[in-house]
Amino acid sequence: MKTLILTVIALSILTALGCQNTNGQNAKRKLSKPADEWKKTLTSNQYHIMVESGTEPPYQNEYWNNHEKGVYVSAATGDTLFTSDDKFDSGTGWPSFVKPFDPKKVAIITDNSYGMSRDEVIEKSTGLHLGHVFDDGPADRGGKRYCMNSGALKFIKKP
Repeated sequence: MKTLILTVIALSILTALGCQNTNGQNAKRKLSKPADEWKKTLTSNQYHIMVESGTEPPYQNEYWNNHEKGVYVSAATGDTLFTSDDKFDSGTGWPSFVKPFDPKKVAIITDNSYGMSRDEVIEKSTGLHLGHVFDDGPADRGGKRYCMNSGALKFIKKP
C-alpha cells in the first residue's frame, strides 16, 4: 500500500511539473524579440501563425496549390526557407516540402499542444512557428513532409 501511495505522489508531482507551460509548447521556443514587437511588423494572420502558433485552414491558404518555380522565404525575416524544387502535393491542403532549403535556418522542437506530441518547425533565428514535420513524405525523397503554413511564408517567383 505504501508503494502505491508513493507511486501516486510521484506521478502527481511529475504531472504538475510537466503542465506548467499551459499552451503545450516546449519551453525551448524562445522568440528573438517580444511578441508586441512582432505585432508591429507582421500582419494579423502572420502574427497568429508565427507568434501564437496558429494553423491556417487546409485548402484555404495562399500556397497549398502553387506550382510556380521560385523560393519560399520567411514572412518575418525574408530568409529563404524552402524551394519549389522540394515542394510536393501532399493532399493535405497545406504547402508541403521534402526538406528545408538550408537545414541551419530551421529548428525542430517538440510540440505537445492539443493532447498530442508533434515535431514543430520553427525559424531558428527568430523562434517563430512555421508548421510541423511528419514522417509520411515521399519515401524516394527522404520520407519527410514539412507541412508549412502559407501565412509564415512569402513566395518569390523565379524570373
